[in-house]
Amino acid sequence: MTASKLYILDTNVLLHDPKCLYEFKEQDIAIPMTVLEELDDIKDRKKNVAQEARAAIRAIDQILSKAKDTSEITKGVQITIPGTIETSRKLGKLSIFPDHELTARQGFLPSNANKDNHIINCALHLQATNPHRHIILVTKDINMRLKALGAGLKRVEDYRTDQLVSDIDLLPAGYTQVEGNFWDKVDEVDSYQEGSHTYHRISKDLLPNAYPCEYVFDETEEFCARVSTIRDQQVILQDLGYERLMQQNCWGIEPINIQQAFAMEAVLDPELDLVILNGAAGSGKTLIALACALEMVIEQRRYNKIIVTRSTPPVAEDIGFLPGTEEEKMTPWLSAIQDNLEAMHEHDERPQSSVKYAIEKANIQFKSLNFIRGRSIQEAIVLLDETQNLTPSQLKTIITRCGKGSKIICLGNLAQIDSNYLTPLTSGLTYIVERFKDYEGAAKIHLEGIFRSRLAEYAEEHL
Repeated sequence: MTASKLYILDTNVLLHDPKCLYEFKEQDIAIPMTVLEELDDIKDRKKNVAQEARAAIRAIDQILSKAKDTSEITKGVQITIPGTIETSRKLGKLSIFPDHELTARQGFLPSNANKDNHIINCALHLQATNPHRHIILVTKDINMRLKALGAGLKRVEDYRTDQLVSDIDLLPAGYTQVEGNFWDKVDEVDSYQEGSHTYHRISKDLLPNAYPCEYVFDETEEFCARVSTIRDQQVILQDLGYERLMQQNCWGIEPINIQQAFAMEAVLDPELDLVILNGAAGSGKTLIALACALEMVIEQRRYNKIIVTRSTPPVAEDIGFLPGTEEEKMTPWLSAIQDNLEAMHEHDERPQSSVKYAIEKANIQFKSLNFIRGRSIQEAIVLLDETQNLTPSQLKTIITRCGKGSKIICLGNLAQIDSNYLTPLTSGLTYIVERFKDYEGAAKIHLEGIFRSRLAEYAEEHL
């Protein structure tokens, strides 16, 4: 029995999610030869998506290697998930379409060297030769979707299987504000002491949408707490105290608003393994994370080193190969860390000496993401900057590198995505915020306010 739908995948879909071949259920998939050529061209580039290209090629090879002869590859090979028996989940077939054999005909786009047109023409041909099936082109390229529709293709879709939220505004902020005085709304509470912490057990009806590590505060600025545990119909809150939060000081840096106070508390808490800080440019993400990291490594000696890394997509144009060691090559990309170190020591008698002391004493290491894979990072704080430019699979690779006694702090701003393959909804930052929402060892804070300068504030709001 032939599947009712046939999906033609664009290259950017396979790069965005190399496992997408297993996400179309019982429907069939066709990959144009042009897409394979693009994957082959990308897999050897020194870019973030090279790893995804190789993963996609391996996934295709794993399926097509089961073909009995070459004719079966063009007709379709049964897709099976690696490690499962063929009957455990009914999937469709995968085929390779030789789109280069198509000749120019009426209604086709002029192909020449335009690879998008090759792929669109492939879809148009399959639509014309398979009138009984729904032919659907799947691409993350908006312009390509418009071209395909204009050329006469009936169905064109974006790949949305891994999008966990329908709107970026639905992402949790990491905190909730209660109107008026919090205790005026509480009829019954069980308060108790554990060590130096005070806990309050209240009914879940008061905070029906609460999740682990969410911060709660009221308008009176008298009550501040963090959700510790959610059991049955009860929520256990850890009392933090508004004054104590606002009086935190790390490496000379104090919080300006309550969101920054929450961020500092989360980063400093030894019980949290992952802290995600997102917000507009100039909201203090990097400054707070770096100040707390220095405090924990140098003053408290809870960690042995600070590892700083980030994605390196060009904002405008590449500047070619950089000379020097790995850390020297990463220096231009991690200037934000240097800028913040200088800002923290600008009033010192010898600022440059202070910055050098902090880098050496805290054992700050600048690492490339290319060399993170395969490592096991122990007793370290990992500062991962610009996480909005990473795919979900890249972020998974980095987070799973954290070994015993390590903590990872992810920083990002969804308004400043530089990758051509990501949107705010498909960014790895959005993905991990939602995936770790119910994990009791992770906190997520959205920082509000822009404190860099009034120019930065105006640009963020009006550009």
